[in-house]
Amino acid sequence: MDFKASLFQMFDLSDKQADLILSKFRRERLEKNELYLEEGKKCEKMSFIQAGYCRVFRQTPDKEVTQWIGGQGYFVTDLASFLFDQEAKWSIDALTSVELFTLNKKDYQTIEGEIPDWNILEKRFIAKCFMVLEQRIFNFIALSAEERYRQYFEQQKDLFNQVPLQYIASVLGMSPETLSRIRSKG
Repeated sequence: MDFKASLFQMFDLSDKQADLILSKFRRERLEKNELYLEEGKKCEKMSFIQAGYCRVFRQTPDKEVTQWIGGQGYFVTDLASFLFDQEAKWSIDALTSVELFTLNKKDYQTIEGEIPDWNILEKRFIAKCFMVLEQRIFNFIALSAEERYRQYFEQQKDLFNQVPLQYIASVLGMSPETLSRIRSKG
C-alpha cells in the first residue's frame, strides 16, 4: 500500500490535506543493521515504513530486549522523545534494507498551523497507538506463550521469514528456546 493511501486509512483527511502532509516527508533509505535512532539521543524524526522492517530495542544489563518490530504501513519513532523532547529510551535499527518517508520534528510542528483539525487527527492517531499498546499488555497478561505466538504469527506471517527469530521471541516475551519449542509443536 502506498503512503498516501495509508494516510487516508489512518486519518480522516481531504486530498489537499494529505498532499500537504506528504509534501513535508522526504524519502530515506536505511541499509540492513543501520541505526535510525540510538538510545540516549533525542529523536528528531518520525517515519512511515514503505518497505522493509525496523526494530525498536534496548540493551538491559542482562540482555537485549526487542520491544517492537514494524514493517510496511507502520510508523516508527520514539514517541516520547519525539513529542516531549526527551532522550530516547529506545534504539531503532533496520533489520532489512528499509525505505522510509521521514518527517522531521520542525515540519511536524508546522502541520498544526496549516491543518485546522490537526489536533483532533493527532489525538486519534495517538489513541490508536494507545489501543495497540493496551491490546499488547492484555495479551501478555491473559494469553499463554503458545497463544501469543499463534496470534502474532497469524498477524505477521511474513515477518517470520525476514527477521531473526530471537527478535520475535523477545517481542513475544519468551526465550528463543521457548519459541523454537512452540514452533516445533505447531
